[in-house]
Amino acid sequence: MIQSILPGRCRLVALASERNASCSFIKLQASREVPFDFARVYYLYDTTEGVTRGMHAHRQLQQFAVAVSGSCKMLLDDGQRRTTIELNDPTIGLILGPMVWREMSDFSTDCVLMVVADAPYSEADYIRDYNEFLTALR
Repeated sequence: MIQSILPGRCRLVALASERNASCSFIKLQASREVPFDFARVYYLYDTTEGVTRGMHAHRQLQQFAVAVSGSCKMLLDDGQRRTTIELNDPTIGLILGPMVWREMSDFSTDCVLMVVADAPYSEADYIRDYNEFLTALR
């Protein structure tokens, strides 16, 4: 299953879950489940109640996000369309292309949000002002 969220920029993808005698698991491989080579993985957990995270866009960075535990909401905005989705299933990943404004909120107390990125951290890639984001899109 692939479901477009913001055409050309964001889409949800189903991840194949496997089961053995002791557990279920999901494999993430570059250029397979994650559609790019990755250089960095990080995860958010123990997020303070009521906080909103993100509030930025990336100029070039591609990311893949999955709530491996719990849930959170993600507002996605490509400058023309704005939608909010809930990540709440470890078998569903979200591919985030460049130039998408994102805000994460409503984290459950058990939320672990894992993010895979195609490049190392670079502050120069961030757009942290929404009006600057809209200007950059033009």
